Amino acid sequence: MDQDKYIRTIQELEAVGSKWWPEEVKREAEKMSILQYLLDTQGKFISLLNLADRTDIAQIFSLIEASKFGWHLFLKHLMILSDVGSEQLQRFNASFSELFTDKSLVYKMGDREYFYSFTSLPVKGSPSNKKLQIDSIQGLHASCRNENLCKDLIVLLLFGAYSANAGTRAVLEKCKLGSLLGEKSKIAAYVKQNYIRVSRIVGGKTANDLGNAAQLYAVRYLSEKLGKEYRVVSNGTIPGVQLDDDKEATFDIVVDRMADEGRFKPYVGIEVSFQETSNSTVERKGREARARFQSTINRRSYVAYIIDGAGNFSRTSAANDMCLNSHCNVGYTEKEFQLLIEFIKEKLG
Repeated sequence: MDQDKYIRTIQELEAVGSKWWPEEVKREAEKMSILQYLLDTQGKFISLLNLADRTDIAQIFSLIEASKFGWHLFLKHLMILSDVGSEQLQRFNASFSELFTDKSLVYKMGDREYFYSFTSLPVKGSPSNKKLQIDSIQGLHASCRNENLCKDLIVLLLFGAYSANAGTRAVLEKCKLGSLLGEKSKIAAYVKQNYIRVSRIVGGKTANDLGNAAQLYAVRYLSEKLGKEYRVVSNGTIPGVQLDDDKEATFDIVVDRMADEGRFKPYVGIEVSFQETSNSTVERKGREARARFQSTINRRSYVAYIIDGAGNFSRTSAANDMCLNSHCNVGYTEKEFQLLIEFIKEKLG
């Protein structure tokens, strides 16, 4: 066991670190921003569903247009609720002629049969997130450039599961929200229940906060690479670990081994500090480092830091405090994350 490879100085971390935000963190921040915007517009979306007439597609379209609620924004909400991603839409597009004869959807609601003629589907290439303008917050705020395509996909997502064709129904089984249109209480329950997964992802974080995105990306990476034997918790605590003011210490990430249920089971508490610019967060983490480290040792557990960014490397005093008061410190790169995973497995078993 080579302890030296886990504990480095801030100068050594600077040599292996990113310094500037990695592209994956920027993408994570963009996703968080989109999810927050969806939560912010959820109330208006629900009100449109409440007013919509499931027997009249023209009325649904008029309602969306009059509300100035973007066609692509409405579509994005439906995709989230239906749990249908862009890859599935692309498969529907590729199999369009098999799913919809004569480029039309015939569907049943109750005892009546309805008909919709597609005007844009199928499209050449694929209905990608970029083409639909739902891959960025800027795209969602911009005017919709593919109104007819969005209309086709909205109808597909609302009523596809009620197709008169059994094969089409099976493929589009998730596309069923249309039956609830106009049913206020049912819509509210369905939408809010299905948006739980969205609100959990956002977790109250501020949109465009790259620091939170760095933490979230690290949580997902560790969860995936460590596997089901380990529990990876965002904003977690270690039993008995406190700061100087006797306040329970919260770690950006806490990892423990699922099978270990002993009273004094070890944990690894991880703090993520990625700062492109120098700010008070670096100073705070530096001030807390010693108390956090000592309390964690007393609890027979471990402290690790993910330290990167030009802001950390310019405030070497605070960053060094973190390095000196840890069992493992790594930079924000995949190679460094692998070293952290090695440390976690070595300490937790």
